[in-house]
Amino acid sequence: MKSSTQDTAEGKMHQMKGKIKQVLGKIVKNRDLETKGKAENLKGNVQEKIGKAKKVVGR
Repeated sequence: MKSSTQDTAEGKMHQMKGKIKQVLGKIVKNRDLETKGKAENLKGNVQEKIGKAKKVVGR
């Protein structure tokens, strides 16, 4: 698997996990879990953008 494809896929996975943590944190009123979910979602978004950039550059 190409590096760009792997980054994009892993980024989407982290976004999904982060969103789940956010929602669960809201449901159980756990601010810490909600914050961790937001951070993981952001990390996934950045990783996905890196993957897209690598694809454009041709790495």
